[in-house]
Amino acid sequence: MDYLEIKGGQKLSGSITISGAKNAALPIIAATILSDQEIKLHNLPNVVDIRTLLKLLSMLGAKVTHDNTDAIIDNGTITSHKAVYEIVSQMRASILVLGPLLARFGECEVSLPGGCAIGQRPIDLHLKALEAMGADIEIKSGYVHAKAPNGLQGTKIIFDKITVGGTENILMAAALAHGTTTIINAAREPEIVQLCQMLQDAGVPIEGIGSSELVIEGQAQKPLKFKDVSIIPDRIEAGTYLCAGAITKSQITIQNVEPEHIRATIDKLESMGCSFDITKDSVTIYPTPSLKPVNITTVEYPGFPTDMQAQLMAVACMADGESLIEERLFENRFMHVSELNRLGADIWLKGNIAAVKGVDKLYGADVMATDLRASSALVLAALVAEGTTKIRRIYHLDRGYDNLEGKLLKLGANIERKKES
Repeated sequence: MDYLEIKGGQKLSGSITISGAKNAALPIIAATILSDQEIKLHNLPNVVDIRTLLKLLSMLGAKVTHDNTDAIIDNGTITSHKAVYEIVSQMRASILVLGPLLARFGECEVSLPGGCAIGQRPIDLHLKALEAMGADIEIKSGYVHAKAPNGLQGTKIIFDKITVGGTENILMAAALAHGTTTIINAAREPEIVQLCQMLQDAGVPIEGIGSSELVIEGQAQKPLKFKDVSIIPDRIEAGTYLCAGAITKSQITIQNVEPEHIRATIDKLESMGCSFDITKDSVTIYPTPSLKPVNITTVEYPGFPTDMQAQLMAVACMADGESLIEERLFENRFMHVSELNRLGADIWLKGNIAAVKGVDKLYGADVMATDLRASSALVLAALVAEGTTKIRRIYHLDRGYDNLEGKLLKLGANIERKKES
């Protein structure tokens, strides 16, 4: 099994290019099921989750050609409507095939999802919405069995809470439904905006893109014809490298970014004393000699993202004072705290609030990644820790970061991927 070995204390400098957004690419790959014609996807991140979902499409019978950042998908050859446990258990996002499979074929079986340890993320809201659209749903033997032999029917969907995956699933289902679907309390993430634009470019009228109320005119089970799609930049990867500049007190430039998508992260780093030079598609961070403490509350977009909470916590470990971080979205997303404390951090937990008291130094140690974003927090801490840090279970990192060690090497980090002997 691979692990990362990082020798801390290196000053970073230079520029890197941000990869395509995993969280945009996954629903877009799932949405290709709505078509029976070939579609080309560009700027895909070269990460495990993308390869997993493409493998699932292949298992359904699709023709898939994948070369690093590009893929050609033809779902006109799909013969199976069953998403098996073998794949879905590896990655929660596999549940995104539920809406498009049901909408196009009128039936499907999708294994209940797995693939993440940050807390309970039930799909009840997805299923309740599909039932409201006329689907007959039964959970049996670990699978969601869904049927809508006469197609899904447009209706008004009111989500009790904001759900990114639920919004995406119902958007895709609504695209081929009969009639109009209105989604109230929809998620507003940039990844959902791109999915809406993809559907709209294929002839699906959608009102309210970027807002919490979406109105979708269904195409009555007529397969869509998609234009080629280039995936938007990954705002979480971008934010992670800005944190690398902040924690190591280094000037770093990130290219191929949408600055507005990372505004919440930039604002927090500015409040900690960092400054920025921002252009249309690049951001340069200028460090501060002394980081100020910060207060953070994770909320849905456009607020501060839960996917950046762990990284900002790592930065706060080196601040001059005490920071408070409140996690409102997932109940089990502080698993990185004990590992950061192994490196010498001073973090106390009470419920969903973490108090982070800044320290003068961190020290290298053996640590273990527990989830995707926790992994990146450990990498950030290791960059400034005295001595050598070994980070194990980095398969979590490989799910969502494209060539992380290569990009950090380019910036001057002393980092190496090794195998257990």
